[in-house]
Amino acid sequence: MERYSFKNSIGSDIAYYKWGKDIKNPKGVVQIVHGMSEWVGRYDYFAEKLVDEGYIVYGHDHCGHGNSSLDKSSLGFFKEGDSFYIMLDDIRKVNEIIKTENKDLPIVLFGHSMGSFLSQRYLQEYGDTIDALILSGTNGKQKSYTKAGILVSRLENILRGRENRSRVMDKLSFGGFNSSVKNSNTDFDWLSSDEKEVMKYIEDDFCGFVYPSEFYYYLIKGIHDIHKNENLEKVKKVNIPIYIFAGDRDPVGYFGEGIKSLYNTYKSLGVKDLKYKLYKDGRHEMLNEVNKDEVIEDILNWIKR
Repeated sequence: MERYSFKNSIGSDIAYYKWGKDIKNPKGVVQIVHGMSEWVGRYDYFAEKLVDEGYIVYGHDHCGHGNSSLDKSSLGFFKEGDSFYIMLDDIRKVNEIIKTENKDLPIVLFGHSMGSFLSQRYLQEYGDTIDALILSGTNGKQKSYTKAGILVSRLENILRGRENRSRVMDKLSFGGFNSSVKNSNTDFDWLSSDEKEVMKYIEDDFCGFVYPSEFYYYLIKGIHDIHKNENLEKVKKVNIPIYIFAGDRDPVGYFGEGIKSLYNTYKSLGVKDLKYKLYKDGRHEMLNEVNKDEVIEDILNWIKR
């Protein structure tokens, strides 16, 4: 992968990457949007598989993540503004770069976890700039108790300041996820059943950090925006192919319940080309699961179709 950068709306340097620049007759482009507390370099294996099949791949580190952060101490922090919509704007910027460099090639937007929620919102606002959407480790409408997170994060931000890393919100958001794994060895076993992949995550300096309370506030607020009626209605105007997949042991998607809920939401909105798949015993990161090659093959077959 080759690394580039651009200045975003708040003046931060955003690192983005490109795989497959030497493909002579590319079939299309896949734009990757990564999840929380990680960076897009973790998708290198997946990206190389896509390149092998003739697809150019782009991805970027969200503002305050990976190489888009000043240093490790600044991971998760934004200079100012609504972090959810700053990240959304950066996805749009990468999309513009893709369109400039790859005239007339179809673009598939691939979002994982937090990136999948950003991608759901992107579909509503900029759906006409992509040709297909893939959502990994995602969820539908959040349960009512998540609304309390808006109040808690807002209050903590006022009392402790925007520089405070919120252990409270981190525990509320992820504290119970590992309880779904029997005899877990680490705090991150809920990510994958592949112990080597879990250790890679733990040992990665760009992964596993705790966000400031302000970040959680804007994230939860942004996710709730997805399910406002006026935003859901926008999906009807786009109607592009959508593929949703997850492990049936993924707590983020309520162990499959949230995946089916999201599928039904899109179906009710009239999305015609719509598919979902749940992998038995799969956890949150299916691209890093023991059967990741099967998962990638399914993705490739869907994209080809």
